[in-house]
Order: sequence, then C-alpha cells, then structure tokens
Amino acid sequence: MTTPADDARTLLRDATRHSGPRCVVLCLASTVATGAGLLLPAALGRTLDLLLADAPATRWVLYCAGIVLLLALLDACETVLTGTVDARSTAWLRRRLTGHVLAVGPRAADRFGSGDLVARLVGNAAQAGTTPAARAALLAAVAGPVGGVVALGILDVRLAAVFLAGAPVLYLLLRAVARDTTACAARYQQVQGRIAAGLAEAVGGSRTIRAAGTAEKEAARILRPLPELSRAGHEMWRVQGRAAGQAVAVAPVLQLGVVAVAGLLLTLHQLSVGEVLAASRYAVLATGVGVLVGQLAGLARARAAAGRLGELLAEPAPAHGERRLPEGPGRLELRGVTARRGGRTVLDGVDLVVPGGTTLAVVGRSGSGKSLLAALAGRLADPDSGDVLLDGVPLRDLTREELRRAVGCAFARPALLGTTVEDTIALGLSSPSPARIREAARTARADDFVRRLPDGYATALADAPRSGGESQRLGLARAFAHGGRLLILDDALSSLDTVTEHHITQALLGSAPGSTRLLVAHRAATAARADAVAWLDEGRVRAVGRHEELWRRPEYRAVFGQAGGDA
Repeated sequence: MTTPADDARTLLRDATRHSGPRCVVLCLASTVATGAGLLLPAALGRTLDLLLADAPATRWVLYCAGIVLLLALLDACETVLTGTVDARSTAWLRRRLTGHVLAVGPRAADRFGSGDLVARLVGNAAQAGTTPAARAALLAAVAGPVGGVVALGILDVRLAAVFLAGAPVLYLLLRAVARDTTACAARYQQVQGRIAAGLAEAVGGSRTIRAAGTAEKEAARILRPLPELSRAGHEMWRVQGRAAGQAVAVAPVLQLGVVAVAGLLLTLHQLSVGEVLAASRYAVLATGVGVLVGQLAGLARARAAAGRLGELLAEPAPAHGERRLPEGPGRLELRGVTARRGGRTVLDGVDLVVPGGTTLAVVGRSGSGKSLLAALAGRLADPDSGDVLLDGVPLRDLTREELRRAVGCAFARPALLGTTVEDTIALGLSSPSPARIREAARTARADDFVRRLPDGYATALADAPRSGGESQRLGLARAFAHGGRLLILDDALSSLDTVTEHHITQALLGSAPGSTRLLVAHRAATAARADAVAWLDEGRVRAVGRHEELWRRPEYRAVFGQAGGDA
C-alpha cells in the first residue's frame, strides 16, 4: 500500500517526465554554462601571463570574450527554459490533481475542506511545479563547486587539500538547510491551507455574515492563524539567513586559505601570476555554497508542497466494476448501509427499498443523514459498510458510464457548468437534442424565463441573471434531460415558490422525468405528494409509510415544525 510520500515522489517523477525533453536541454545548458564558467578563470590566467610576458595574447583575449558571450547566451536560455518548465509542470500537476479530486468526489471536500483544496491545487501545485527545473539545474549547481575543487587540484594538489579541509563543514551546513527548510515550509503551507479553508467557508456564508453584521468578527476568525503563519515564515527566513551567514563565515576563510597558499607557491616560483588569479577564482567557485543553498531550499519547499499534493492523491477514487444493468423498473435497495463522516456515524444500518416506478420522499431533522443517503443512492459517496443496489446490481459493480446513464441528480444549489444555458442543461449527454433540452426545461418550469433571456437558450451562462429558484430550475432541467431509471433530488425544490413546486412535483409523479424518484424533502406538502415517505431519525429509518399515516404521530409532525400546519 502506497503512502502519501510515495504518491508525492511518483507525482514529481511523472511531472518531470512530462517536461522531459526540456529538462534535458535545461540540464545540458546549465552544465555547459558551468563548464564555460570553469574554463574562464584558466583562460583569464593564461591571458594575464601572456600579457605580463609581452607575448601575443590576442587569441586568448578573444577566447575570453567568446566564453563571456557564451555565458550570457546560456544564461538567457536557462531563464527561458526554467520559466517554461515551471509553467508546464504546474499546469500538468493542476490538471492531474483536479481530475483526481473530481474523481474522488465530495469525499475530497469533506476531508480537506474546499478552501484547503484550492490552496493545494493553486499554491502548492505551483511550488511543486518548480521541482523538475530545479532538479535539472541541480547537476550544474553541484558541478560548479566540485569543478572548482578539481581545477584547484590540477593547478596544485595542495590548493585542493586546503579547500577540502573545510568540506565537512559545508556538507553539514547543506544538510541542515535541507532538513530545516522542509520542516518550516510544511508548517507554513499547512497554516496557509487553514486560512484558505476559513475564507472559503466565509465566502459561502457571506450573505448571512453581512446580514448579521459580523464581518469584522469573521475576518478576525479567518486571520487568527496569522501569527502562526508569521512564525513559520520567519523561521524559514532564519534558516536560510543562518545558512547564508554560516556560508559567509566559512567561504572567505577557505578562499583566503587557498589564496595564501597560492601566494606562497608564487614566491617559490611554483605558480605563475595567472595561475594565482585562476586559483582565486576557482576558490570562489568551489565555495559557491550560496547557489547550492538556494537550490536546496527551493527543492525543500517544493518537496513539502508535493507532500501535501500526495495527501490528495492518497485519497482513493471510487473504483467501478464491469457490469451493466438488466432490464428493470429502477428498484432501489439499501442493505445494512452504515456511513461515517468526521468520526461520527451518520447512517447506522439502514435498510430501505424503493419499488421501481415510485416516488419516495426522505424526511428528517437536520443532521439525520438525508443528504448523505441521497448521495449514497446515486453513488456520489460509498458506504463504510453495506450495499446499495439498483435493479439487483450493486452500484459499485457498474461501469462508470452505465451508472451515470442510469442515475440523474439535482441539488439545492446546483453547480451550473457550460458555456451557454443550453450547454448547462445538456451537460453529460452524449448526443443532446434541442427538443429534449427544451422539453426538460418545460418540465422544470424553466422554459419561460430562459426564453426571456437576450439570446434564449444560446445566452452565455455568465450573462444570464437568475435567482436562486431559477438556478434550481436549471439544475432540475439538467436532471430531467439526463433521464435514466433513477432520479435523485436532494432538496432540489427548496428555493421554488409553492405553485412552481406543485407543478414540478406533479410532473415527477408522471412518467416523463424518470422511473424511480428519491426526494429529500423539507416541506410537508412535498412529502404528501410522494408515494411513500422514509422518516430518518438519528441515522436510522424510524418508519416508512404514507405521509397521511405518519402525520398522526406528533414526532413526525415535529420534523416539519411550523410547516406542519399546511399539510
């Protein structure tokens, strides 16, 4: 079984493979640039020796100029390639993760929260997307110091020995930077996710907050983790600052040691002036810890971000079977269904049968599990135990295509997707016909207000002003156009006026919208029109029967509160 860390490593490996050719070119360009940078001190030293000896040096001056020009061109190429690889990798990660979140379904938002999901898909994906380019450039970042040490050894082995005496200190420094930066970055990103989650909750309830006049209190609640975020951010800067300070303390000592030994060898006529110049430059390259510190810190932050993305991938998407439905009326059955959310048992051993071709209303107090039962019936979620069957076939055994052809859904606040209003109603249909779309809109009582839009059904969805009830009607029209043998309405009539609700429920009792209907109902009038009512109480089915029969029980009437009087 894979862990989130394994998923994170696989994700970064796949992202690197996605931009593989560009990463190879970037690695080559940065490595060639490092090689040219290593050649330049030797060329400068040789040129200086020739000039001091009054020998012809034009060719070597041109060599130096050519190397400088090559370095400038390679630096420009590295900049362009790094930006391109970062953008491609980030886009790939976002597509990959968005697809996985959509495949997981509502469980992803239940576990992580919508705000934290957005933070991971936007901020963390962008941070993790820098990994391929950083890895491609890491070889050159390491090659610089290593090449500088090798070049010192070529000039004189004693110069390399002086530098290597301080190498263990540099190794410990780099190791500490990588470890501490990873921990700090992980804390910083976690707090960012908490702030984003709080903001998403507040945006969803903005009308309530405005009506209650509690905007300042909500802002304070959302920003309460800011001090913790500040501490994590300051800690990251302290780690990098401490590393830079240590590098500044170590590097000059090593450089001075190399230059001092080179000067001594110069007095002994074992090195030339040009070679001393080259040795001083190679000492600088060999102590180029700053580049490595920056690279390692960036990789550490990217690894922490990838870890958070790996947690998303560790949430498994529902698996689908290979079976198809037999001919049938759409008989829905729940057998011993138990479902937990947030450590709480919401549905406990539910047994329920909805005969094909009938309408069942599900009622109960808030928190009794109505919406979760509807989600399980449409396999928008899976139970922790038990089975949900449609015409005798467990939903988990159906192919994805067969499941979605058979089950249509509408919600209290539908997500309206598509370019135009017609696209919105036709969402999910393989070959939508205008006649089918308009018939569904008429059934949902949406046709009249759609025709009043500037371009009717061709009106851009973003340019179609609508109330909450009109949005619900578009969601209902989409479900009606979908058809199928089972139609699930999760409080999808809540924003409709009484007359419109009456017309739509009358249509639901007919045969046009679908064969079997499951309605989550909050109004007694809606429950009264159903063939039967399932009364949920504390996660269990307390009773199933006709609304008129259940209405005799005071506890049932209390479910509807003051609305009970209109039954």
